[in-house]
Amino acid sequence: MTDTLHALVERFGLLAVFIGCLAEGESAAILAGFFTHQGLFAVASAFLATFLGAFLGDAAIFIGGRRFATQPNIHAITARPGFDRALNLVARHPTAYVLLNRYVYGFRLVGGIAAGLSTIPVPKFLLLNAISSLIWSCLFLSIGYVFGAGAQQALGGELAKHERLLVGLAIAVAVTLVTGAAAHFLGRRRRPQ
Repeated sequence: MTDTLHALVERFGLLAVFIGCLAEGESAAILAGFFTHQGLFAVASAFLATFLGAFLGDAAIFIGGRRFATQPNIHAITARPGFDRALNLVARHPTAYVLLNRYVYGFRLVGGIAAGLSTIPVPKFLLLNAISSLIWSCLFLSIGYVFGAGAQQALGGELAKHERLLVGLAIAVAVTLVTGAAAHFLGRRRRPQ
């Protein structure tokens, strides 16, 4: 069973990383860094999967917001509490907004649509999105790589296949729990009492 799972990670892991990075993606990028340290992924391949996933995901949301602004699904998102604040931020600080939007957990969809509804020119957005995606990919891949080094140090020597999978699973669960708790905590702080 472990050999089968390990083979699946080796064969389809980078595709899963790419798909994960199309969405929020921090967990996928950290896992990519971990498995890169363990020798399952090449550094360049892991970087390309995380970068392209992050870049294309944000570009699709931006273009979707711009192209489908009058559609009911987009209107439902723009009616959410706080969306006006996002529009004001992108209008006042478009460069900083695009560069930092991906770092606010749970804000990627709303933030991307707000950017799409703004007056930011498409070429400017794509350039800023590429810069942000580059930094984001390097940051989260590095975090995962450090986790890999730490796990190898803690468990002693080279990790066995089942240890890699278990540590990778633990990283995914931990990142999901921490980011979910942080989003919940920040959401509660922003709500009026």
